[in-house]
Amino acid sequence: MTGYGRVSHPFKDKTIHVELRSLNSKYTDIRVKIPQNYREKEHALRKIISDRVHRGKIEVAIEVASDSGAEEFGLNEALFRKYHQELNRLSTELNIPDGDMLQAILRLPSVVSTSADNIDDQEWKAVLEGLDLAIEKFTGFRTAEGNAMKADLQMRVTRIMDLLSQLNPEEEERVTKLRQRMRQSLEEHLGKDKVDDSRFEQEILFYLEKIDITEEKVRLEQHCKYFIEELNKEQPLKGRKLSFISQEMGREINTMGAKAYSSNIQKLVVEMKDELEKIKEQVANTV
Repeated sequence: MTGYGRVSHPFKDKTIHVELRSLNSKYTDIRVKIPQNYREKEHALRKIISDRVHRGKIEVAIEVASDSGAEEFGLNEALFRKYHQELNRLSTELNIPDGDMLQAILRLPSVVSTSADNIDDQEWKAVLEGLDLAIEKFTGFRTAEGNAMKADLQMRVTRIMDLLSQLNPEEEERVTKLRQRMRQSLEEHLGKDKVDDSRFEQEILFYLEKIDITEEKVRLEQHCKYFIEELNKEQPLKGRKLSFISQEMGREINTMGAKAYSSNIQKLVVEMKDELEKIKEQVANTV
């Protein structure tokens, strides 16, 4: 599921900006972007987020801005001179125009760095407060999206059950038409007087048994009820179970389609498949 939460938390003469965003993923993948002096706390941040945010490609960004706008920076002069010396030598040897070498060197790692001290306990506490608020907003975003998704899934499963109930009259009509068509075909090829009614009824029963979809209808209805039951449970991480149930629903629908031998039943089966595909798309985005 997607999610988003952003908080700006004041601390002394600074503002700590915490942002969480996520995209759907089968696994939990956390990417952290934090100031250099926060690196010692990265493991703790990952632990907090993984405990409270389930599954997804999660991006966490923490920025610290000075309210006065006066950030302190340092220039590593020795490293700058070394880079300049080596680049200048290569430029001369290879006859390559040096271009804007100054800007290029300033972008290299460790040439420019902030002079911020290591994070103290008070600032870390402020970061955790900001992170907690951001996770609350993030969770609220996901909850709202999840409720909308839940309503959509329930509507589509109910639609499949409605289509299933429409099969009964079509199935009865199918039996009547098949019986008439087979009787007519036999009489045309053998003659009406040569048709053994008893044998004909036996063959009809055997044929109808092979294309009977009663068991598939019963199982599909059970799967639909089970899906809604699991959907309404107050627990996280239900997407995998819903995915398994939807696969079983698809198996029964496909079998009914293979046994249909009726254009009207096939139309109902196609509509069921359409709803099921939309269900599978939604379930793939749930946690």
